[in-house]
Parts: sequence; structure tokens; C-alpha cells
Amino acid sequence: MNLTICSMDMPPSSMERALAYGLHQWPYVLNYLKCPYLTPDNNVAENVIRPFVVGRKNWLFSGSPRGAAASALFYSLIESTKANGLESQDYL
Repeated sequence: MNLTICSMDMPPSSMERALAYGLHQWPYVLNYLKCPYLTPDNNVAENVIRPFVVGRKNWLFSGSPRGAAASALFYSLIESTKANGLESQDYL
């Protein structure tokens, strides 16, 4: 869709650029609305990475760089197995 909002030789205003962008994105909006399982947020992704963020904060107080590396290794291993539906005990 090629849309010219302003036919003068002036550069487009911010509003004109925003409208042109919105009109260009309209087919994608319609595709999004056809999929009822999609949500307009990223809560699922943020809830998945939350344990890694908590672990990262805990690694700061491991006592030494080697302790932090060991904590990070085990924490990553356990959370990765949980994320993939595997038994953590089998990998420890």
C-alpha cells in the first residue's frame, strides 16, 4: 500500500509519519487479531526468565569468582532441565 498523506514538497510531520506507519502495519494488526491465543504482552517470557535473574543476583554473594561460576553452572543446568521438562536429578 503506497500512501501519500501530504502532497506538498514539505517534509512530513511526526503525525504524518506516525499515520503512514500505522497504515503500513494494518495488515499485520489484522493477522494478529485473527489469532486469539496471542497476547499483547510478554508476561510468559518474563516469567520464564525470572529464575535466571534471581540466580544472577545470588551469584554476586558467592564469596569468590570460582564460587559464582559454580553456582551459575548448577543453577543454569537445573533451570534448563526444568524449562525442557527433564529431570534435574538425572543431570546432576
